[in-house]
Amino acid sequence: MKKSLLLLSISLGIIAAAQETKTDAPVVDTTKAWSIQGQNTLMLNQAAFSNWVGGGANNVGWLAGVNYNMTYEKGKDLWENIVILGYGQNNTKGVGTRKTQDVINLSTNYGREFRKNWYLSGGASLQTQFAGGYEDGNNPDANKISNFMAPGYVNVGVGVTYRPNDNFTMTLRPANARITFVLDEDLQYAGSYGLKNDGDSSLFQFGFLGTAIYKVKLMENINLTNTASVFSNYLDHPERLVLAYGAVLNMKINKFISSNITLDLMYDHNQIKKTQLKQTLGVGFAYNIDNGRKRSDKKDNQSWMKK
Repeated sequence: MKKSLLLLSISLGIIAAAQETKTDAPVVDTTKAWSIQGQNTLMLNQAAFSNWVGGGANNVGWLAGVNYNMTYEKGKDLWENIVILGYGQNNTKGVGTRKTQDVINLSTNYGREFRKNWYLSGGASLQTQFAGGYEDGNNPDANKISNFMAPGYVNVGVGVTYRPNDNFTMTLRPANARITFVLDEDLQYAGSYGLKNDGDSSLFQFGFLGTAIYKVKLMENINLTNTASVFSNYLDHPERLVLAYGAVLNMKINKFISSNITLDLMYDHNQIKKTQLKQTLGVGFAYNIDNGRKRSDKKDNQSWMKK
């Protein structure tokens, strides 16, 4: 009898230990390291007139673009990639086809956290356009003033990135190389985009670059994204700052239709000694992507991107 009780006790102990071991098994972290967020848009506009006393010209236009933010966040590693592409045209009777939007903006930035919300970082970016730009409202019969990679700006640098939450990112690079490419031979003359001599195809600058992105949810389905940058060239006239500011106001009507208002301000002494301004308004189709969940403990701050 004693032997039976002993065997039963041992058996129950083994079963209990097995269950405890199973319960204490480590939980698998299923949180995705990659977060992909983006918007694909196609905006259309049209106006028609017939015997209209108030006057007007028939016109039709379109604007297409993509805006993607792809982020890898795991442990102390943070890698952010941004892809912004946009192109649009408008055709007006009696005037012809004119470009209304033309942008290529690619950037990548990797950081390693050394203090809460602070990262030692390094990255690169490219800014240019798809097609030629002309004086007199992009009239192809007028003088050409820009083209693909003319200018094209490449930035490569190292510094620090501050990112307290998913809605604000600031990068400061005290060591940044900025190369201006002018690959269109018709635009390679002294003074064009800061080129020193006729026939030069690039201009090298080295200085400080600061960039920031701030996203605000104004109300349900209305979001504002602000971007800003400043560059100072240590090698020549550091007081001539290159300044840029951009704002995108997105008003979502439903899952596939939205309205966008954009504003861009820029000052670059090497381009034109005046403040440049561009503004667009469009209503059309938009498809948002929000794939993946970041490891940030402040993920709720990213609710502005939710569908």
